[in-house]
Amino acid sequence: MICVRMMPDAPTRAPATIRILLFTAKPAAQDVVDERFGLMVGDSPGMRSVYDVIRQVAGTDSTVFIQGESGTGKELVAEAIHQKSKLTGQFVPVNCGSLTKDLLSSQLFGHEKGSFTGATRRHTGFFERADGGTLFLDEITEMPIEMQTHLLRVLETGKILRVGAETEFPVNARLVAATNKDPVRAVRDGHLREDLYFRLRVFPIVLPPLRERKGDVALLAEHFLKTLNDKQVTNKQFSQDAISELEQHTWPGNVRELKHTVHRAFIMADGDTVGIPPRFDEDLPGEIEGLRVGRSIADVEKDLILAASLGISLKTLYNRLNDYEQVKSE
Repeated sequence: MICVRMMPDAPTRAPATIRILLFTAKPAAQDVVDERFGLMVGDSPGMRSVYDVIRQVAGTDSTVFIQGESGTGKELVAEAIHQKSKLTGQFVPVNCGSLTKDLLSSQLFGHEKGSFTGATRRHTGFFERADGGTLFLDEITEMPIEMQTHLLRVLETGKILRVGAETEFPVNARLVAATNKDPVRAVRDGHLREDLYFRLRVFPIVLPPLRERKGDVALLAEHFLKTLNDKQVTNKQFSQDAISELEQHTWPGNVRELKHTVHRAFIMADGDTVGIPPRFDEDLPGEIEGLRVGRSIADVEKDLILAASLGISLKTLYNRLNDYEQVKSE
């Protein structure tokens, strides 16, 4: 648990216990879901194991490293641990891939007034905003290597240094981190510091992809449909074959893809019967992975836009488009 309590005027004291959780989501009994697991939905053996881990680790100081494919619900797990921990501060989610490289230190640790051009006032960083609560760093392997060095120091000392400041301050925020990559490969490829990885990897957990969560597709689909019905004050139901069709899909975009598919089907429903929207069962992510030379940019962009409707992240889409442009130029 990375503890970082900001006390600018207080004398230096021993740093609090540092705790980090690297992560990615409803159990069978409704009372258990409401009490412990927030918005997570699923009753498969894999998800029951995740619930057990949350129950065991939330109230401890153990470091946990959790990895899972995009769309598996890593942020929901992090938030569930925060809620179960009974911390009184905020839950602050941050996607490391969206941080501005030049201002990363300021965004994470804050800066003093006048510390650089444009710094017209003191800025509160993410660590300070999460004081007494939980800071969730999603996609930790997207953080620049040089910044990982600073993060490692915070873990070791329990203190942060604002940009432009001369004195470090103790911090008191639990750090939860997540990755959708193979961490060993990320270390080998130079995207993750080995010392930081081992600092985080005390209790490793791998979240199951939706294709391995037998029975959870139906539970999730019905949950998403009920949420839409409640919001729109409707009473739509799946057609007789819709659930079986959904269960046969491989869901490369995982829970996020299923959620968007149900939403699209809800909008396109004829009356109160919800079927499966056109092209839902085409494996678009696989097609994009194998982008073919000779296709026009317009055709590729069309597939990317359609893939976005399935819940694939913008970061992934841009990466795929860049891959296509590189292959085309070869």
